[in-house]
Amino acid sequence: MKMSKKITGFLLLLLGMAVCYPIFFLFTGSLMGSGELRSHLGAALGLGTKPMTWSFLPLMPTLRHYVQLLLDSPEYFHMFWNSVILSGGILAGQLLCGIPAAWGFAKYDFPLKKLLFSIYILLMMMPFQVTMLSGYLVLSKIKLTDTLWAVILPGAFSTFPVFIMYRFFCGVPQALMDAARIDGAGERAIFFHIGLPLGSSGIVSAVVLSFLESWNLIEQPMTFLKSKKLWPLSLYLPLITPEKAGISFAASVVTLLPALLVFLCGQDYLEQGIVAAAVKE
Repeated sequence: MKMSKKITGFLLLLLGMAVCYPIFFLFTGSLMGSGELRSHLGAALGLGTKPMTWSFLPLMPTLRHYVQLLLDSPEYFHMFWNSVILSGGILAGQLLCGIPAAWGFAKYDFPLKKLLFSIYILLMMMPFQVTMLSGYLVLSKIKLTDTLWAVILPGAFSTFPVFIMYRFFCGVPQALMDAARIDGAGERAIFFHIGLPLGSSGIVSAVVLSFLESWNLIEQPMTFLKSKKLWPLSLYLPLITPEKAGISFAASVVTLLPALLVFLCGQDYLEQGIVAAAVKE
């Protein structure tokens, strides 16, 4: 038994190292000078035929790439704020529309409830490629293509946050709600004073998952945004040439930081959301 635990722990350690290595690779690459990067990755970048190599730590660490990115790359900040606007708009829309929808599905009976919720689940399982053409035609008809609203509006009405919050709202005791009604509380008071506090874990979990998704959007901006001045940060890296590999590494690290920070702050809630999503009704 002890041997099996040691083997399991060793395998999990190897798996963890394999998962973390790409992040370590980005970080060390961002601290290497341009010459060192060319010597290691020249063949991959099309700058030579020397076989690829990599060192565990940079020979001469430098912050030059970060300085160039943060001080000499105004387009990076423009795309950064585009990402902030897109992510913030999508999250605000999902909270404004998703919380009441999840509460209604979880705590009230109305005609065609099961059918509507089944449609929600069906839409949640559809990949973007399935609805891309119809979405583009609708947005083009109402003249929202090539605007940030073309990405914000479809994301704001995403069904996945509703599904996550629905699971948590189902856990609100019905007896507690009935007791509140007996004491004279209206439906609005029950929602704000009972539903939201008890369902806060599900709301935070949905926010974390939605932020991680919206911060890394690629297909939607590429489809609906023609003007590069509207592109988010996720489309910045393809614009970097092989000669600027160091800036590419630094941009990857800086882009990763907000998502990593949100993940670490909401890790416990995220785990609860994943468990709730896996529970059958």
